[in-house]
Amino acid sequence: MKPITKLAGCAGALGLAMFAALPAWAQDAALQAPAAAPSPPTVNKGDTAWMMTSTLLVLMMIVPGLALFYGGLTRAKNMLSTMTQIGAVACFAMLIWVMWGYTEAFGDGGGAFISGFGKAFLKGVTSDSTAATFTPGVAIPEYVFICFQMTFAAITVALVLGSVVERMKFSAVMVFALVWLTLVYFPVAHMVWASNGFFFAKGALDFAGGTVVHINAGVSALVAALILGKRLGYPHERIVPHSLTMTGIGTGLLWVGWFGFNAGSALEANGSAGLAMINTFVATASAGLFWMLAERLNGHKGSALGFCSGIVAGLVAVTPAAGNSGPFGAIILGAIASIVCFYAVSVLKPRLGYDDALDAFGVHGIGGMIGAIGTGIVYAPGLGGPGKPDFNMGHQLAVQIEAVLTTIVWAGIGTVIAIFIAKAVTGLRVSAEVEREGLDLGEHGERAYN
Repeated sequence: MKPITKLAGCAGALGLAMFAALPAWAQDAALQAPAAAPSPPTVNKGDTAWMMTSTLLVLMMIVPGLALFYGGLTRAKNMLSTMTQIGAVACFAMLIWVMWGYTEAFGDGGGAFISGFGKAFLKGVTSDSTAATFTPGVAIPEYVFICFQMTFAAITVALVLGSVVERMKFSAVMVFALVWLTLVYFPVAHMVWASNGFFFAKGALDFAGGTVVHINAGVSALVAALILGKRLGYPHERIVPHSLTMTGIGTGLLWVGWFGFNAGSALEANGSAGLAMINTFVATASAGLFWMLAERLNGHKGSALGFCSGIVAGLVAVTPAAGNSGPFGAIILGAIASIVCFYAVSVLKPRLGYDDALDAFGVHGIGGMIGAIGTGIVYAPGLGGPGKPDFNMGHQLAVQIEAVLTTIVWAGIGTVIAIFIAKAVTGLRVSAEVEREGLDLGEHGERAYN
């Protein structure tokens, strides 16, 4: 038995030695073995379904929402022209987006001001391609992201038309849209929303498009209106909306669709989307009532038009703050934006004498500026915002103001170029005869009403 006992003791000692050396062996193996490939991002079906729904909600904002909202504010003889221009530029924007807009804004590579063109005509995008969300490792199908962002481009260029309706040629609208999207919208979208964009890297807060959509469109609308000139008879003749009923319907469609616009910008069906949702409710409600209150305080009756205008002003102001504010911060932001936009439309515009036909600048431009700058305030955790405890409001405000000023300058210069190219190609403005008769007949050969 002694040899057997000795043999067992040797085997046990050898086993202990091997066990003690195991960590060293494992470390050497780990150093020599190739690194494991990172796990592919997970595509969540719930997030995907929400983003597809949000995309359709934004489409509803354009047609029929914005088309009815703007159309009701024009004279009856220009109703169809307004609706057709909005629908046509939206369709054109969608085609431009898949050809070069998406890659210009969100393509691979590129720099701080514009992306690379490797995905022109959606090269390399398949049903298996994914786009990142704000949660590491979570993604949505790239086609869904492309569609969602496509609707943003489409509605932004359509918003610009609010200042130039009733006098701009349909052909000029289409040429303007092509140039403006390429020179203005796609670069600004890249700067603010792309991961390597100039303002994204600086930490600018723009949850759903205060700079990219509303300041961009509002400032461009003002510049275009100034170059195009006033409508015949403005401001001496009485020019009033022909159907506030249509405008009211459009307002409701815009508000409902805006939940896709704001809550969809979370890119996931999560708490951030829920925060954007409640803010889109309460900021808008506050703004609708405060516009009517401003009317009363200035000696007027609270009007249906004022209510609709306030609703849109609140939606505009809360857009950059949708997921960047607490509900009570959103209420205050909506109220302030509504009051300031009221005075921009009722006092500033008449004094300066420009003809922004449907107040695209007064509501979207001014409201977007208030919302973008105000987001730097309501983001603070002390005001109920989602900012971290070490949030530096002064620094954030400086970044927000820089983004606002850059967007104003970029949009202004780009719009001048786009308008003058459209003028050189098409002549820009309809004849005086067509303007008096109405663009429905003069441009499209039909009437909205018999």
